[in-house]
Amino acid sequence: MNNLVRILFLLSVVGSVNAQDSLNTNNSRVKKGDFYVYWGWNLSGYSDSDITFKGDGYDFTLDNVQAYDRQSDFDPGKYLNPGSITIPQYNFRIGYYVRENYSISLGIDHMKYVVAENQTVNINGFINDTNSLYNGVYNNEAIVLEPTFLTFEHTDGLNYVNVGLRRHDDLFQYRNFELNTLFGLETGVLVPKTNTRLLDKQRYDQFHVSGYGVNAVGGIQLTFLKYFFVQSELKGGYINLPDVRTTMDEADSASQSFWFYQVNMVFGARFKVF
Repeated sequence: MNNLVRILFLLSVVGSVNAQDSLNTNNSRVKKGDFYVYWGWNLSGYSDSDITFKGDGYDFTLDNVQAYDRQSDFDPGKYLNPGSITIPQYNFRIGYYVRENYSISLGIDHMKYVVAENQTVNINGFINDTNSLYNGVYNNEAIVLEPTFLTFEHTDGLNYVNVGLRRHDDLFQYRNFELNTLFGLETGVLVPKTNTRLLDKQRYDQFHVSGYGVNAVGGIQLTFLKYFFVQSELKGGYINLPDVRTTMDEADSASQSFWFYQVNMVFGARFKVF
């Protein structure tokens, strides 16, 4: 949570900077009516969360479960090959400048969320499942999350499809280079592909609309040759997943909520269509 607080603090600082007047816009290319598109990659982190599992013969909650992202080893053939660029954690976004300093946009943030194996957490509830080694009634008891008990990953991935409103401000312009800031708010739905192996049940791994998210974003953009840019972003927000599919049986589900942050590096271009 300390990292999340730092990220949100930085976002608030960026927001206050964006509220100031632009330092130099006299020679900037007019943005109103432009589209922009970008692609890049992210690091992400998550707060601990309580995860509840429900189904025929069980209803239990795991408290303060730790999870982390899963970075792909850097390989230009994987990160830049059109056939494999969706394997790493990525960010894609397309937007439109409705005013000189404001844009609306649609994007997908592909994160990965992995519950750490073999961690010890507290469990509350009951398990009364045929032939399970974990049958019993639990009242704030410690349990080790061994793979035979639970594998739980949103690794293909924790897909956040969101819309947003962003404000853009020029800080500095020199010849064909511009330095800009951005600050925005976004919201959308989560469509994770959740890899789950629960108790003795068959592994499940399918896309499913599972919840929603809200977040703030701040960043710095360096534009060159008026049309192309490289941009760094910091995101922080909240994700609520009340309906995560865990098995082939629709009666089985999980629910959780947590805070998240992203550190992004993206590359893109501005252009006019009309």
